[in-house]
Amino acid sequence: MEISSFPFAVIPTTSNEFDLIQSPPFSPPPSQSFYPVLEDMEGFGDGDGGVIHFKRRRMAGDDDGDGEDRKRDNFGEGGGSELKGILTSLALLEEEERRDREKWVLDFDRERSEMEANGRRGMLEMGSYREVLDGHYEAVSEMEEVKVKRARRLAGAAVASAAEAAGNSGAMTGTTARRLWVKDRSKDWWERLSSRDYPEEEFKREFRMSRATFEMICEELDSSITKKNTMLRDAIPVQQRVAVCIWRLATGEPLRLVSKRFGLGISTCHKLVLEVCSAIKNVLMPKFLQWPEEGRMAEIKGQFESVSGIKNIGGAMYTTHVPIIAPKIRVAEYYNKRHTERNQKTSYSITVQGVVDERGVFTDICIGWPGSMSDESVLEKSALFQRASRGSLRDVWIVGRAGYPLMDWTLVPYAQRNLTWSQHAFNEKVNDVCGVAREAFARLKGRWACLQKRTEVKLQDLPVVLGACCILHNICEMRGETIDPGTRFDICDDELVAEHGARSTAALQERDQIAHNLLHHGLAGTSSL
Repeated sequence: MEISSFPFAVIPTTSNEFDLIQSPPFSPPPSQSFYPVLEDMEGFGDGDGGVIHFKRRRMAGDDDGDGEDRKRDNFGEGGGSELKGILTSLALLEEEERRDREKWVLDFDRERSEMEANGRRGMLEMGSYREVLDGHYEAVSEMEEVKVKRARRLAGAAVASAAEAAGNSGAMTGTTARRLWVKDRSKDWWERLSSRDYPEEEFKREFRMSRATFEMICEELDSSITKKNTMLRDAIPVQQRVAVCIWRLATGEPLRLVSKRFGLGISTCHKLVLEVCSAIKNVLMPKFLQWPEEGRMAEIKGQFESVSGIKNIGGAMYTTHVPIIAPKIRVAEYYNKRHTERNQKTSYSITVQGVVDERGVFTDICIGWPGSMSDESVLEKSALFQRASRGSLRDVWIVGRAGYPLMDWTLVPYAQRNLTWSQHAFNEKVNDVCGVAREAFARLKGRWACLQKRTEVKLQDLPVVLGACCILHNICEMRGETIDPGTRFDICDDELVAEHGARSTAALQERDQIAHNLLHHGLAGTSSL
């Protein structure tokens, strides 16, 4: 049942959530000019409130001094009172205008406050309504789940009763009733392959190991993956469970084809692959993939010294990439730029870092970091780096490519140009040791074809599957299982120089001393010369 997020449009919020309610900016009405222009004013009236224009008339009888004085007195008395009345009217109009402006501002502020309050009340009401609606949807979902569970219980009870009735009728009639709830799939391929008459070479071609090694793995995992028979159906045998997982890893075929070969459902095959890989990690990893003890470490050092002439080499390190489908989250972190540029196709990957001994058997692995990370970054994230930082790798060299930094316990080739003869000799010996790790990863990917292409496994389950491939690789290497030349895989991993090439001055000096001894003690061979 799909539930919509919310029935209303969401109002975006800003620094002030009510900034979206915009009001027109305050602009009081323009003040009116109440000052009339008095032009050509020659005199004032006789007190009737109007402005009267007078023209001076020169009268014959008004030329004496008394007439002039009388005119001046009339002008002073009438004109002064009219001017005061006009100024008083103007002042009253301005005061009334100011009061109107203040009243308008107060009304505007009050209306805006009411709008903001209404907006807040609306937001609160919408929030409370959403909570009520979410609670309603949760209640509906719980009711649906209860109905589904009840229907399943009733169906299970009906099937059980039908099976019991069929069993009773079959016992009475002496015949076996067919179980209609199980789809009839052909298992001829698996039954033919699991028979003792099946050729050994064909069996090894299918599972990348001999029948004896396959049976040994089944015995080791028997207690972890065995299931009991139920009233509805018989459990899948241990040999078939292990075969589904190993054949899927060896061929890299899709689950649809795995289902067809073994006569099982697609979801069942997927579940079996994850269960068996988890059992391999929990049961077989402590026995077949562990850091060597002191006695075994001494043997490894002796074997590497006989090959390279360098003392105290305890392992060769290499990092490869496994392609994956573009993840749904953190896509940029898994984007592999170098593979994309080389293949002209968008590539995503995760990293697999491993340390091997002189036989190509893994002694340490670090799986699952995004493909955009460099070899140096993956090493810093690994448990091997943490153990070395605590001083657990004293008097041991782990040899790697130039993509790793030079430290007190890692030995890498010279990366600068214009090398001396001794540095050339040293690089050739280091490359010989690194070749052991590179060949081990080539056999790993050639033996387990699921590592060569993108798989259907989810990203969170992929480290367990890749770890199971490394453990099965160790079992095959320890038991002398050879790999078919036709399944050989060429590794194409880009080699980059580490960003922080040298992190230890003492390691720099010791590397120079090793290079000097290789050349001047006759251990460098003739290729460097």
